[in-house]
Amino acid sequence: MSGFRRTISYGFVFVFLAFVAYGTYIFLDDLEGPQIVMTPDTGRVSPTQDIQLTLTDAKSKVRSVTVYVRKNSQSLVVFERTFSTTAPSQTASFNLKNAGLRDGSFELEVVARDTALAGFGKGNSSTRVWDMRIDTQPPRVKVRTLAPALRRGSVTAIAYTVSEEVGITGIVLGSRFFTAHKQPNGLYYCFFAWPLDVSKDAFTPEVMAKDLAGNEARSRVLVNAAERNYRNDTLNISDKFLNDKMPNFEALVPNATTNLERYILVNTEVRIANEKRLIEVGKDTAPTMLWSGAFQRLHGSAVKANYGDHRTYMHNGVKIDEQTHMGLDLASTMQAPVPAANDGRVVLAENLGIFGNIVVIDHGLGLQSLYSHLSEIHVNVGDAIKKGATLGRTGVTGLAGGDHLHFGVLLDGVQVHPIDWLDPKWIKNTIIDRLSSASAG
Repeated sequence: MSGFRRTISYGFVFVFLAFVAYGTYIFLDDLEGPQIVMTPDTGRVSPTQDIQLTLTDAKSKVRSVTVYVRKNSQSLVVFERTFSTTAPSQTASFNLKNAGLRDGSFELEVVARDTALAGFGKGNSSTRVWDMRIDTQPPRVKVRTLAPALRRGSVTAIAYTVSEEVGITGIVLGSRFFTAHKQPNGLYYCFFAWPLDVSKDAFTPEVMAKDLAGNEARSRVLVNAAERNYRNDTLNISDKFLNDKMPNFEALVPNATTNLERYILVNTEVRIANEKRLIEVGKDTAPTMLWSGAFQRLHGSAVKANYGDHRTYMHNGVKIDEQTHMGLDLASTMQAPVPAANDGRVVLAENLGIFGNIVVIDHGLGLQSLYSHLSEIHVNVGDAIKKGATLGRTGVTGLAGGDHLHFGVLLDGVQVHPIDWLDPKWIKNTIIDRLSSASAG
């Protein structure tokens, strides 16, 4: 009987120890609070600027967060939240407009808790403290170049200084933004365009600078704007062209039932998608000029279509579409070698819808050149390219009706007049001399 009692006692002790061990494991397995990340994390903030916290805990879910402002030995809770639904990752946003802070330094303390059983159920906590500064003053911008002359479809350049470090600056034109880049000489250089689809009345460029605290300054840029005439053209789309070309686009417009319907969708919807892709590619640019001198054109070529041609597309005497041609169509011999127009870096080399086989070279400061309808591509993305290097050969890929090179120039993805960049006098007067005079001043 006594042995039985000892067995029961040993069993009880074993269960008790196992329970204690399990409890200890539960309590000690997670002793770290959530990770805390703040965005933006620049050390400067304006009272109305939104601050986002990202809270993560790999082992336990995030329970709550509290934000304190500390200044002159005083502490104020400016934000707190207990999340109604716990999760391994939580986000929260707040601002300091009700904190009563004036320009100057303060500490921002963030305390986050998880759902672990540590602390008798209170959870683990983690704390991060940032040395911050309230900044309510917008940056001051001083343009160092004279008012430029600019025609619709073309590009110009300005140079300016900003009184403090900024997060972003450049030229705003409606929904478009042309990024400025700070140079080693301390000036910001910005190339900006008068896009072809913007009327003279709507062409109201503004220089914008937003500092690290989110304060923004804007001012109109004076421009001597002059209209430019563009021609109208009519293209007849034959059944032979449709039958030869449209099967290549079936995967892009699978819902089309006829080659004519497929062509219209390619010339509209696919074209729009391709142009959006060029806008994205335009963001991949160097902060300094990689090029020099006039741009080089396809050797021995004749211009078959111009930038800005307004095209009306006809099929069997019926208008089916209208578009604007955004480059130069240059024809030489069949499958002629295509030279790089200037020094730069390849940022696109693939097949892209209406353009067919295409290469885009970045020349810095948002300026890029485009070569499309190629039969062959001889370069890869990332390649450093010298002026005159062979990029590929002309062809009839994409929507090309005959062997030629579609040559384009883009600024931050906006297609601009290529003929300017083939003119050394225009480049000197419009770009080089303007920037040089700003540097000298």
